Amino acid sequence: MIIKKFQGKNEAEATEAARKELGNAVVIMNVKNVKRKGLFGFLKPQLVEVTVALEEENERYPEPSAPRLSDVAEAVADVAKLQKMTEEAEKSETKKAVEPQKAEPGNVETKKSEAKSAVQNEKELMSEAQHPKTSGLAQKLDNLQSFLEQNLQKTEEESDETITTGSEDEKPSELSVFKKLLYSTMLENEVAPEYASPLLEEIDKLEKMEKTDVPLDYVLATIYQKMILKFGKPAKIQPAENNPKVVFFVGPTGVGKTTTIAKIASKFSLVEKKRVALFTTDTYRIAAAEQLRTYANILEVPFRVIYTVEELEAAIQELHEYDYILVDTAGHSHHNEEQKENLGKFIAAVPTETEKEIYLVLSATTKYRDLITIADTYKKMTDYRLIFTKLDETTTLGNLFNLRQHTGAALSYVTYGQNVPDDISDFNPQKTVKQLLGGRKAED
Repeated sequence: MIIKKFQGKNEAEATEAARKELGNAVVIMNVKNVKRKGLFGFLKPQLVEVTVALEEENERYPEPSAPRLSDVAEAVADVAKLQKMTEEAEKSETKKAVEPQKAEPGNVETKKSEAKSAVQNEKELMSEAQHPKTSGLAQKLDNLQSFLEQNLQKTEEESDETITTGSEDEKPSELSVFKKLLYSTMLENEVAPEYASPLLEEIDKLEKMEKTDVPLDYVLATIYQKMILKFGKPAKIQPAENNPKVVFFVGPTGVGKTTTIAKIASKFSLVEKKRVALFTTDTYRIAAAEQLRTYANILEVPFRVIYTVEELEAAIQELHEYDYILVDTAGHSHHNEEQKENLGKFIAAVPTETEKEIYLVLSATTKYRDLITIADTYKKMTDYRLIFTKLDETTTLGNLFNLRQHTGAALSYVTYGQNVPDDISDFNPQKTVKQLLGGRKAED
C-alpha cells in the first residue's frame, strides 16, 4: 500500500493534488492543519495536510519488490490445506473416552469434545518434546545443547579458578553448574524468577529418582519438554458452528491492534475465502478508524464504526451470514473506569446465540510489571486469549512465558513487523522455548 501526504490551502485543494498524482482510487486516512515552513511561515495562513493511501496493485505505481495482497492466497494455499488436513487427522485419531459428568444435556457432548482435544494436544506436545527428530527440532536442540555446553565449560573453568582451598568434594558438580547456567540463561531472557525456579526443581527430582549422575542432555530435554507443556498449543481463531464468530481485540493504545486485525482479516478473506467484516468501537482516534477503513476497502469487506450498543447489535444481525466479525476497540488506561465500562457493555451486547472471543493484544516490549497490571485489569472484565506484537523490536521473549503462567490465558498469534498481511504467525512454543534457553546462538 502506498501512503503519501499532500498539502494545500484547504482540504479540497490537497485532496485534488493527491488524486491528480495518484488517481481517484486514493483513500483519505487523515487530515490536519500544519504550519508553513520558512522564516516567516508563522505569519502566513496554515496549510491543510491530507494523508492518503493507495493499494499497491495500482498500475501507475507498481512495486514488484513489495508483497501484494492479491498474491497471498496462492502463496500460502498449500499451507492452509495442510493445516486443515492435520486438524482432520487429529480429530480422527482422538479415541480416548471421557466419562460424562453432571451437566446440562446440551453441554455434555461439548465437554467430551473439549476434554478429548485437551488430551490429544498434550500428547502431541509431549511427543514433540520427547522426540525432537520427528518434529524437525533435532538440529535445533543439538545446537542449543552445544551452546549450553560451551558456556558450561567456561563456567566450570571459572569455578576451578575460584576454588583455592577445600577438598575435591566441595567442588561444584557438573549438574549443579549446568543448573545454574540454565537459570541465568532464563533470567537473561527475562523469564521471571518465580517461574524459572520451579523448572529447576525438576532437575532435583531427577537426581533423587535416578540416584546417579543424570546426563546433561536428558536434563535439557526435560526442561525443554516442561516449558513446552506449560506454554501449550496456540489457540487460534476458529469458525463458529453457527455464523458469525464475533472477535474483539482489546488492549492498550499503541500495541498494534488495528494492524494485527488487518493481518488476520487478510488471511481469512484472501487465503481461507471466508466472509469477513471489520468493526471499530474506537471513536476516540479518528486516524485509527480511517486506517481500518482503508484496509477494509482494499480487502473489499464491510466496515462499520460502532458508537452504541444498539448499533453493534443491529450490525451483527445485519451481517449474520458472515463467518467472522473482527472488532477493533479503543485502547485505554487501566485507570479510566468509564472506558472500561463502555468496553464491557460492547462485549456483553453480543447476542447469547452468537459465539464470541476476546483477544488481549500486548507488546512484547512492554515492561513485565506493566504487563501484569494490564492483564489483571482486563481479567476483571472478561476472559481472553493473548496476542503478542513487536517481537522484532525485542531480543528477549520471557514475557510471553511469564504472562502465560500469570494469566493462564492461551497464546494465539505473534507479530513481528508492520507488513500486511505478512509479519504474523501462529504462536510456536518449540521455537520460543529454544530461544528462552539460549537458542539465539542456533539460528533457525
